[in-house]
Amino acid sequence: MTGTSPAVVSASKLGLTFQTNDGPVQALSNVDLTIGKGEFVSFIGPSGCGKTTLLRVIADLEKPTSGSIAVNGMTPEQARQSRAYGYVFQAAALYPWRTIERNVALPLEIMGLSKTEQAARIKRTLDLVNLSGFEQKYPWQLSGGMQQRASIARALAFDADLLLMDEPFGALDEIVRDHLNEQLLELWERTNKTICFVTHSIPEAVYLSTRIIVMSPRPGRVSDVIESTLPKKRPLDIRETSEFLAIAARVRDGLRAGHSYED
Repeated sequence: MTGTSPAVVSASKLGLTFQTNDGPVQALSNVDLTIGKGEFVSFIGPSGCGKTTLLRVIADLEKPTSGSIAVNGMTPEQARQSRAYGYVFQAAALYPWRTIERNVALPLEIMGLSKTEQAARIKRTLDLVNLSGFEQKYPWQLSGGMQQRASIARALAFDADLLLMDEPFGALDEIVRDHLNEQLLELWERTNKTICFVTHSIPEAVYLSTRIIVMSPRPGRVSDVIESTLPKKRPLDIRETSEFLAIAARVRDGLRAGHSYED
């Protein structure tokens, strides 16, 4: 985080233990984290390390059992109630009986916005994700990548400053994923939103992020924080540069070192 702008997300000694039939499961332990306005922060780590759990804590979908967390200076519950973030899930989760336009409109309807305001926001967000002209299509008429872009448009419709993304491109083929990575960077640059992004892919994390948070196996802890030195403008072929490969190597080393926490 740079400058004196207030933190968008701030966590201190954050922990979460689930109670299960087989006993307690510690998902997060002593997570200290500060994310500033306009950052693109990726969370990477092995399966089960708590990446998604941490995102869900930020979104007030899970309650921490220790430590503290604030979102835009509020509790996660207050941030959720004030619609301070948009959330993009692993699957597009679009309603098949609603057109793309009406899927994007759903949160706006819940917010009670006028039809005029809804129409303006729908047009603006579909423009942002390059889906203009597909308003009257149904999800099943779109490719997987287009469905995820519609899901991003729905999350952007709130016009919240914070976008939470839980491995949104993980199920897509590599060519589509590369294309959506490029589009997401363009979207981030145009909107200046703060993005928290969960991924299992080292190249994706390095390509997208201003900072990469490497997490250890369960219980999830921050084992490394890597500041990106890449320029904001990033063509896909930047992934072949020595600078990119050096950052990727550090992420890989951090993931290996994190495994040493296991008993």
